Amino acid sequence: MTLLPKMFKSLMMICAATGGMLAFSSAGAAPAQPAEPKVFRYAFLIAETGFDPAQISDLYSRIVTDHIFEGLYKYDYLARPYKVRPNVAAGMPEISEDYKVWTVKIQPGIYFAPDDAFGGKKRELVAEDFVYALKRFFDPASKSPAYSYFNDAGILGLDELRQEALKHKKPFDYDKPVEGLRALDRYTIQYRLKAPRPRFIFSLAGGDQYGAVAREVIEHYAGRTMEHPVGTGPFMLSKWRRSSQMVLEKNPNYRETYYDAEPNADDVEGQALLAKFKGRRLPMLDRVEVSIIEESQPRWLSFLNRELDYISVPLEFSNIAAPNGKVAPNLAKQGVQMQRLVNVDRTLYYFNMEDPVVGGYTPERVALRRAIALGTDTQREINTVRRGQAVIAQSVVAPGTWGYDPDYKNENGDYDLPRARALLEMYGYVDRDGDGWREQPDGKPLLIEYASQPDALSRSFDELWKRNMDNLGLKLNIKAGKWPEQLKAARAGQLMIWQLGYTASTPDTQPGLEILYGPTSGGQNLGRFKHKRFDEVYEQMQRLPDGPERLALLREAQKITTAFMPQKFLVHRVLTELSQPWVTGYRRPLFGNQFWQYIDVDMDRKKARTGS
Repeated sequence: MTLLPKMFKSLMMICAATGGMLAFSSAGAAPAQPAEPKVFRYAFLIAETGFDPAQISDLYSRIVTDHIFEGLYKYDYLARPYKVRPNVAAGMPEISEDYKVWTVKIQPGIYFAPDDAFGGKKRELVAEDFVYALKRFFDPASKSPAYSYFNDAGILGLDELRQEALKHKKPFDYDKPVEGLRALDRYTIQYRLKAPRPRFIFSLAGGDQYGAVAREVIEHYAGRTMEHPVGTGPFMLSKWRRSSQMVLEKNPNYRETYYDAEPNADDVEGQALLAKFKGRRLPMLDRVEVSIIEESQPRWLSFLNRELDYISVPLEFSNIAAPNGKVAPNLAKQGVQMQRLVNVDRTLYYFNMEDPVVGGYTPERVALRRAIALGTDTQREINTVRRGQAVIAQSVVAPGTWGYDPDYKNENGDYDLPRARALLEMYGYVDRDGDGWREQPDGKPLLIEYASQPDALSRSFDELWKRNMDNLGLKLNIKAGKWPEQLKAARAGQLMIWQLGYTASTPDTQPGLEILYGPTSGGQNLGRFKHKRFDEVYEQMQRLPDGPERLALLREAQKITTAFMPQKFLVHRVLTELSQPWVTGYRRPLFGNQFWQYIDVDMDRKKARTGS
């Protein structure tokens, strides 16, 4: 008899706590509706190439793979400028005093996303997966553009295995043990290096390329690995329409991971994000939809029409979106959020050093390249095409990376038309037949061929190139093609000059120098620059810890590139990014490409604003 009053009292307490409403279920009641999936939509301006980590190098493909595959380590989402933390590793690596031996233990109980290649069974991540993944960059059959980067690490015996396959024209032997790359047990991997590599951990923090790969997946999808990425990361590819759309769903096998980060104590924004999200299970999104919208206007309109949740504002609309560096009043009234920063990047154009017109190391060819560089009006580019959204670059070193000095100055940043014309005259590039265009020193016709893309923004850059070359009296031909096709042609050495951007993938400047390192010609070094002293400097920098000696070598490398001008560094881009009011948690990562798992979308608020 005393049980009923107690039950009634408990019910009244629940009623008060829930706002005075009680719901009673019965066997015939309809089940509760599942929560609406949280979907994040945005767009790339350049098409992806695929999703096999060993076969890609472009930024947009790597953004996707960084959310599918996982490296041993990762960059803290909120720490600035950076902090490396364990990802699938159980802790920080054990490192020998000479930086030649790195031993890493991985966490047990991590599983790959479900896939037919596993025959319906859950597949645990093991150390051997990292051994196999790294070997794939050395397999000649992979034709990996990142081979040179990983070969730079000097892993004992690994390149010898590659050379053996090439010499005997036989398949790469994945089963042959390699001294410098071993799984000591199920969960321990060890790297042994030929020389000291104080910053080797950065190579272990790039899941976009060196993420764990299951051998059975690669063998199951032989010849189709670009279409079937399977990793241990927070998302998995569920739909792909090439050069059109990618849809990624939350990985149901993703381990229990909770939001945690280490922003600086004085970082108000970072501390606020940590307070808001700390302890939330990741990822917070259920699905990410990425479209390819190459033209700026439709991409911008898609954001204004609330079809996209986020946008890196196209240059043409930067002053409309953020006049005087502040979010436009009409957008602010809608609750649109803005972030603005100088990116860790540099844009450049390179000269093909094997091209018979602009390549080579003879004085007249060096003079031609330096004249073209001095005749490039970068400030006009910033003022017109870039709408002020950039700063002039002085060298290959990107802001935010080791060795960057905002006060550093050299000839690379100069625009000096009289000097450029004088150089051409001095070395025999003159107009002999009076047609208004200069000929080569031997009297042969001189035609500068510049590779470009067919979109509206690229056409604006084409007009600048035409203006600059006209001012120098150099005849110009513009060769337009889609970006992925131009990349293929560049790797094959078929382009004379191509302009593109490089975003720093690590806090160190060494990967930036790799695009000028002789042994990487045809890979990361698209321009095929080969200079003995530069290569020596590069290799010495690899071995040294950060400090004055290494910095002096970096400054020497900068002088060499300015003297021979294999590349003209143009700008560091200022990025203006907008997100809709229902998106929370976004903060642009400086290094690495991961952010999807750290953001949230309030679908109720979105529905209220958009009606869908």
